[in-house]
Amino acid sequence: MPDTVKPHRPIIITGASRGIGAATARLAAERGYSVCVNYLRSRAEAEAVVDEIESLGGAAFAFRADTSVEAEVRDLFDATAGRFGGIEALVNSAGIMGGPTRLDGLSAQEMVRLFEINVFGCILCCREAVRRMSTGNGGKGGSIVNVSSVAATNGSSGERVHYAASKGAVNSFSVGLSREVAREGIRVNLLSPGLTRTALNPPERLARLEGTVPIGRVAEPAEIARGILWLLSAEADYCVGANVVMSGGR
Repeated sequence: MPDTVKPHRPIIITGASRGIGAATARLAAERGYSVCVNYLRSRAEAEAVVDEIESLGGAAFAFRADTSVEAEVRDLFDATAGRFGGIEALVNSAGIMGGPTRLDGLSAQEMVRLFEINVFGCILCCREAVRRMSTGNGGKGGSIVNVSSVAATNGSSGERVHYAASKGAVNSFSVGLSREVAREGIRVNLLSPGLTRTALNPPERLARLEGTVPIGRVAEPAEIARGILWLLSAEADYCVGANVVMSGGR
């Protein structure tokens, strides 16, 4: 693939080497986006996503960046802008769950790392996107979707209250940011999945909890990706600060 490609709806998807992020990267490419597949450790998986996109005629590249590190976030956005000519959209999908354990079994180190990635990483990426997208900063506008979780409202008691708290923070931040930049051409929204078949959810957990889902099954990453792409699309151009819940009724 050449070093540069013709700009065509450039998008950054964090945590895109697997799960919801990877499914979103594939669907975004299918719908005409040029995709930066961000990853932290899973280089081979990220490159496999890129290979799949390119094999179907799409444009993509993989870029390693820890989204909780300011300098690496800046490099991520610089690399994407240099490759594709700008940034039109951002999906913050990178995250960890921690646990499972009760609060009294958590270490401070685990709590700090979880908030670094789930909360500060999301905020840092949004800040860099706003700096580039905002019409007030000379940008052309854009769209941001932050991937949250129904845990933010149900609390995930008994196994991951710290994860639920981190997603609650993402929700509050996203609503505030959406109002801050709405008149600068940027739409910020949330997508909150329920139980989804990803590496973050071990098979035994899915089997244990699947019966609690009213629709009777867990979600597949591709289903969640469709919700994310809808929020990015023109069909959702009046959605600002919305939280689309895709939980099968759970």
